[in-house]
Formats: sequence, structure tokens, C-alpha cells
Amino acid sequence: MVKTPIVKEGYIYIAFLALLTAIVALAAGPYWSVVPGTLLVFVTFFFRNPNRSVPEDSVLVLSPADGKVMSVCEVYDDQFLNEVGNKVTIFLSVFDVHVNRSPIAGEITFQQYTCGRFRPAYKESAGCENERHAIGLESENMRVLVTQIAGLLARRIVSWVTLGSMLEKGERYGMIKFGSCTEVIMPKTVEVLVKKGDRVKGGETIIGRLMQ
Repeated sequence: MVKTPIVKEGYIYIAFLALLTAIVALAAGPYWSVVPGTLLVFVTFFFRNPNRSVPEDSVLVLSPADGKVMSVCEVYDDQFLNEVGNKVTIFLSVFDVHVNRSPIAGEITFQQYTCGRFRPAYKESAGCENERHAIGLESENMRVLVTQIAGLLARRIVSWVTLGSMLEKGERYGMIKFGSCTEVIMPKTVEVLVKKGDRVKGGETIIGRLMQ
């Protein structure tokens, strides 16, 4: 979807901080502009949107987000899969890329936005209590549920897709602002290839492989 080096959702923050930095520098001197200038650099860094080398094999499931794997567990999904699957939970710090990518190529046949609280994204209860946006992707050989979960600082989940959208593997489909968590539930027919503590990259790291 969005392929610019900086996602458009960051433009207003960057413009505001750039203006503030210039005003402070002119009014009080360069020394006092260090604080807003540092914030400007950080916000620009946060909204970065790097390109990725996306593995194309249809049996692979890719990480939907950058971050650290917080848990890998077996769950029963009653939203989309309606069966027992394996859930991989990825925590995104404020230093990780926050653009989310499609883990498989397929059609969005399920979409649900849920209002909620803003607990720290690393808490186990965040996936049940916090604001979240889930999409169910369906391809010829598997179905996968991906959920964006807002965190303590994140106050808005951004989606660039809708029900019926066709996504390529690794395609950008949304983001969560300022610290968050992303969950992906895969069917049991997919072998999980990551473990707790692993670092992953959205659209690049292989987290699962369809068993044949």
C-alpha cells in the first residue's frame, strides 16, 4: 500500500516538530532547539517505512511486524479459524518499525475493530482488553488471523485495507502508533519456526511453514 520512505500518518507530527524547532532556534537560540530537534529526529525515525526482501514461496508465513517474539502458544480461535491454532505474539518497542505487513498472500475475508483499554502491550491481557484490529486472510492453501493491538502509548490503529482487499505477501496494510503488539494465529498445519525471544522483521522473517 504505502511505499514512501515515511508513512503519511507521520507528516503532521514531523511538520509540527520541524516548525517548533525552527521557532525555538530563532527565538531562543540553537541550544534550546535541541529538545524539539531530538523529538523531530525520533518521530521521523519512528514513522520510517523501509523496503523488505519478501520470500515468495506460498507455503511460508512471514512475520507481520518488526519486534520481539513474546510468546508462542496453542489457542482455540473462535473469530476466524474456528479451530485450534498456533499463536505468535510480537511486541513492538518504540524503536521498531511500526508498519504492519501481510504474512501471506490472500483475500481479507474477515475484519473486526474492537475498542478497548490501553494497557502495556507486553501484558498478556492486552490482546483481550486493548483496542485492536483483526483481519482474516485466506489463500488457496491456508487461513491466517492477524491482530494489531494498541499499547500503553499507542492511541490509534491505522488500517489501509478493508474487507475484500487482496494482499500480496509482505504487503503493507497498516500500522500502530507509538508502541504496540501484533498477534498472528496460524492453523496447526503450519509449523512454527520461531520461539520466544527471537527478533523478527515484518515481511521478511519466516515464522511458519505449511507442512506437506
